[in-house]
Amino acid sequence: MNKEGITNELRERALDGVTVLEYSSMVSGPYCTKIMADLGAGVIKIESPEDGDPARRMPPFPGDKSHPEKSGLFFYLNTNKQGITLDLETLEGKEIFLELVKTADILVEDSPPGHMDQVGLGYRDLSTINKGLIVMSITPFGLTGPYRHYKGHALNISHASGQAYLLPLISPHSDRPPVKAGGNTSDYDPGLVAVVAVLAALYRKGVSGRGQHIDMSKQEALISMQRVESVTYANAGIVMTRTGNKTRMPGGVLPCKDGHIVLITPEEHQWNAFMTLIGNPEWSREPWCRDMMARSQNVDAINKLLTEWTTRHTTEEIFRKGQALSCPVSPCRSAEDLIRSEQLKTRGFFADVNHSILGPLKMPTTASRFSESPWRFGRPAPLLGESNEEIYCDRLGYKKEELEKLKSEGVI
Repeated sequence: MNKEGITNELRERALDGVTVLEYSSMVSGPYCTKIMADLGAGVIKIESPEDGDPARRMPPFPGDKSHPEKSGLFFYLNTNKQGITLDLETLEGKEIFLELVKTADILVEDSPPGHMDQVGLGYRDLSTINKGLIVMSITPFGLTGPYRHYKGHALNISHASGQAYLLPLISPHSDRPPVKAGGNTSDYDPGLVAVVAVLAALYRKGVSGRGQHIDMSKQEALISMQRVESVTYANAGIVMTRTGNKTRMPGGVLPCKDGHIVLITPEEHQWNAFMTLIGNPEWSREPWCRDMMARSQNVDAINKLLTEWTTRHTTEEIFRKGQALSCPVSPCRSAEDLIRSEQLKTRGFFADVNHSILGPLKMPTTASRFSESPWRFGRPAPLLGESNEEIYCDRLGYKKEELEKLKSEGVI
């Protein structure tokens, strides 16, 4: 209960009353809808009756033992959602889907280009029964263009966008092959771009009463996230690379007594601050260390000298003293460090939740704190088909015996 005596459970959230259908899998689409679910939207996740979202089979798993209801990836991406099973390739499944669409505000789908049109569920078909429907179509390369039918996964999308060409940035080894960003970043970023577009369309719908179709390319979403690097060639004829402008700076990730720190000193005053921290050694006044250009030509030798000092000190000691001198240096935090962080504990970033199969867990909440519509944990990620009765009976009016028949026929 807050200082006003109002519990979070009684307060509306930002998207309360908005209904979202999710017909997508893995990361980008589900992350887009997860953000909306966390903001209060009623998200109905539609999965294949046979095996559900492939994310259910993706690690991490407790004890590294695969289980369709224990995927950490699926759990994170699908909290606060209802989940149903439905085969849209069947006539009955298509009819049920259309009934859901009639009262929905948003549909997020990631079918191959043209597929929804072929089965009679494209935007033109759906908008005839719901003029206010917003459809977000997420595909690897968009719904138009010569690449529209190309398959796309995190690895090749990362390279197709130019993102991987810049990684690792800034690399001390120009001959090292480019790599994609770690984890599922190449899928999370498009999901983030998608939710911004959907909410903009939702705002417009509030003014006009009409929905629209949003065609989003993962390739273009990743290009847009690269900011300066994506336009330097188009405007200046410069190809940005992992070695930047060939000027390297000392620092980067350096070992310490109890871990690692990250040191970045692009400005002269920042380098001088770090020299003050380590006691202004005599070598710092040598000609080969006098300015940025000289240091860039002797990075390896300087880093060796820096490491001799950092390995005699703890990350916390370097961090505190360095920050006090306005030097951009910080510890490399592990997942364990973050869970134990007093800062994150104070802000309540990690919540204690419970799952019927996984048991008690800690999960990230949200980076945004809404004063009038706070985040809250509504429900864990759904088991496969967990909300079938809730949606089909309570929402659409089906009888339980009808559900059994639809299940035996493979429709749900």
